[in-house]
Amino acid sequence: MNYYYHFLVNPASGSGRGKKAAERVQKIVNKHRFPHQLYLTKSPGDERNITRKLLKERLLPWDDVYLENGEMLYPLLVVIGGDGTLHQVVSELQLEQQQIPVAYIPAGSGNDFARSIELPREPEKAFWKIAGTTKPQELAIIHYDEQIQEESGIALNNVGIGLDAAIVYTTNHSVAKSSLNKFNLGSFSYIAAIIRVLFRQKGFPILVECNGQQFSYKKAFLCTTTNHPYFGGGVAIAPTASVKEKKFDFVLVERVSIFKIFWLIGLLMRKKHMNSRYFHHLSTSKLRIISTVPQHGQEDGEEMGQRPFDITFTTASQLFWCP
Repeated sequence: MNYYYHFLVNPASGSGRGKKAAERVQKIVNKHRFPHQLYLTKSPGDERNITRKLLKERLLPWDDVYLENGEMLYPLLVVIGGDGTLHQVVSELQLEQQQIPVAYIPAGSGNDFARSIELPREPEKAFWKIAGTTKPQELAIIHYDEQIQEESGIALNNVGIGLDAAIVYTTNHSVAKSSLNKFNLGSFSYIAAIIRVLFRQKGFPILVECNGQQFSYKKAFLCTTTNHPYFGGGVAIAPTASVKEKKFDFVLVERVSIFKIFWLIGLLMRKKHMNSRYFHHLSTSKLRIISTVPQHGQEDGEEMGQRPFDITFTTASQLFWCP
């Protein structure tokens, strides 16, 4: 089968990495005369608007009938951007509830989802992986329903309440962030946010319901429901998690003294944190979290606001064009 590549590009992702990645990929498709078209985002929300338009006018559900027609140009959606860009596109695809596959060329700062499916971060290598793939894989993603705000959504990476979400908020609202991004030094604002939040984030009470059991924690610090091992740009917070299994992992770290926090970080870097009594881990396909004290929340690095949560997680599936 032959393909018509619809490249949805976020040029601003990864402090400009998206633009550079798209230029490198376009050299390949021009040289080899692959049928294609580029769609560039210009402002927040464009990812979903472009995806919605493509769903109406170009994209087709994946069906084995296409395999019988070798001359057909199958319209393949390829996202070039960061995890946030991919999140927005998949969110729109999930609303359509059709089997629409999506390919991905990572060009963000963290690229945790690409890491989880062992996709190369070099644009050229990632594209040739896509071009050499003949059918999509059905991978697991997280679906959530939040009762207080009456909202639902999905996550490819993770949904966090507490520490990681507070870091996202602090980074996004840093005065220095935009200036540092101009010089590709955005990671410094992230590091500064981590240090600030580590000292300021307090423990908070949380109730967890899983497999007919209830777990109560008085001083939760980091509370993350994750679809794969990584968060924060490659930190293996849940080594046993996998996008190929129809379940997700829940990780909770208790608030301890600042000296023990750095000790826990040391364990995390050496992948020995799962043995700590301050680290709690569950693997399941359904989970409910109740946090009555307002906390920052984040989904795939996007802010959810500072508020109480009553959130239920289940699994969903999405077709990805990956080896």
